[in-house]
Amino acid sequence: MGYQTEIAQAVNCLADGGVVAIPTDTLYGLAADALNPAALERVYQVKGRPADMPLPVLVSGWEQVATVSNVRGLARAIAEQLASRYWPGPLTLVLPAAPELPPRLTAGRDTIAVRMPDHDVPLALAKSLGRPITGTSANPSGAEDITDPEDLRRCLGGLVDGIITAGQQPQGTASTIVAVSENGPTLLRAGALQFCEIQQALA
Repeated sequence: MGYQTEIAQAVNCLADGGVVAIPTDTLYGLAADALNPAALERVYQVKGRPADMPLPVLVSGWEQVATVSNVRGLARAIAEQLASRYWPGPLTLVLPAAPELPPRLTAGRDTIAVRMPDHDVPLALAKSLGRPITGTSANPSGAEDITDPEDLRRCLGGLVDGIITAGQQPQGTASTIVAVSENGPTLLRAGALQFCEIQQALA
């Protein structure tokens, strides 16, 4: 099966509420339509994810951030500056959530975690779907991260609607997560990017 055909089939699957395991630049992830409550429920079931843990989303560009976040003012300016510097790449921004998002996406919180990955597959899916996709790692909650395609098939093959392994394999290091406010970024999880570098980018 050709790459474009594989992507097209995955997009159709996502549009129908399906869940597809995909590579990203950091780890393998579980992709679903981030605005479809039934699809989000499937992601929680596949991962065995606790109900109080929100789902991060992947976007194809800053223009899709507006569909999940209402960040404004100085916080928006800071977020846009970081996005222009580090996207696509391993930086996740935690921003104010848009009020109309499915409760399952945010787990009832008022923030949303957003990232533009440096990998053709999730970028193509989000762009073709026209909406952000979920970006949670494709491993059962509490288990080790999956970086090998054979492990991915063995672990999730019977639980998801499709698996894509095309393109570059994940690097194996999770993204750095920072919350953005008018006071600047706050480190929530260390990852592939050094937080001191992120702070220096705003200096």
